[in-house]
Amino acid sequence: MAKALEGKVAIVTGSGQGIGKGIAVYLAREGAKVITNNRKPGGKMAEKYHKEDMPEDEWQEFLRLKGDAELTARVIQDEGGMAVPVYGDASESSVAEKMVQTAVDSWGRVDIVVNNAAATGTGGVMSLSEDDWDRLTYGRAKAAYQMSRFAAPYMMKQGFGRFINLASDAWIGLSENIAYSCSTAGMVGFSWSAAKEFYGKGITVNVFCPQGASPAHAVEYNKLIREITKATGKAPDPAILAAVEADHGDPVNIGPFAAYLCTDDAGFITGNVFSVTSSGKVMLYANPKHVSEIAKQDGMWTAAELKTVVPNQLLGPDYKSDAKPSFSR
Repeated sequence: MAKALEGKVAIVTGSGQGIGKGIAVYLAREGAKVITNNRKPGGKMAEKYHKEDMPEDEWQEFLRLKGDAELTARVIQDEGGMAVPVYGDASESSVAEKMVQTAVDSWGRVDIVVNNAAATGTGGVMSLSEDDWDRLTYGRAKAAYQMSRFAAPYMMKQGFGRFINLASDAWIGLSENIAYSCSTAGMVGFSWSAAKEFYGKGITVNVFCPQGASPAHAVEYNKLIREITKATGKAPDPAILAAVEADHGDPVNIGPFAAYLCTDDAGFITGNVFSVTSSGKVMLYANPKHVSEIAKQDGMWTAAELKTVVPNQLLGPDYKSDAKPSFSR
């Protein structure tokens, strides 16, 4: 049986472990030649996380899941595929250019870029440090920009290209995760803009909000639960936690939908945001649009007028705030 991505060349940033590794391995199984990447041998997370900072079971899970670009490339090669590891921070111009050039030098083209590289962490307005804010908000969008600007010229010349930009369901706002929510929402806006820029040129741009096992999930998710419990005074709903855990299985299971979006058949799909879980669920987010409007023909509104008009006409009598945390009972 012919493989869906035979002859295609892919770059997957942040693919030393977790979600990026899972996608890279599956793209290779479908015939793609893959550039794997992470910042440094052994993985940057080895410097960030320490055994004494977490329960023993979480530490063991972290060790099981961590890795680097060379290990991922070896998995692909051991399965009969072709892969070349490139170390470096994808948000740096020289590294992004090197990845694209390595793909072209190795295999003559670049067809697919999965922008997965990003920092992870938790914290709300009142608990996040300024340094962590900068770390969590800067790298994701900068890496996607760098990879896009170096890969797009080749894609335009070929008349074919696929960008998959990874965000998170946190893009709609996750309590006690303010910077991560901001950076992932920014990735959605970035992708909508790029999809419009490349529309009609054979290049598609879509967003993945993935859920699967990763070292960051093993550490940050459990830390987030502890922070939410401390902030609210009660544990999150056990049924919700069980559902979340069920969706965080083998990240290779996220690969099939990523591979489909990279095929010729999916060339009509662009500018969309998908939530994809390792348990097999794929959900499509609605793109935003205006749902109501108020206008005044003669002069400015007054605060007194708006007191009546906003609740009754703009919001409507059934309005309820969406700010209630999803982890609440």
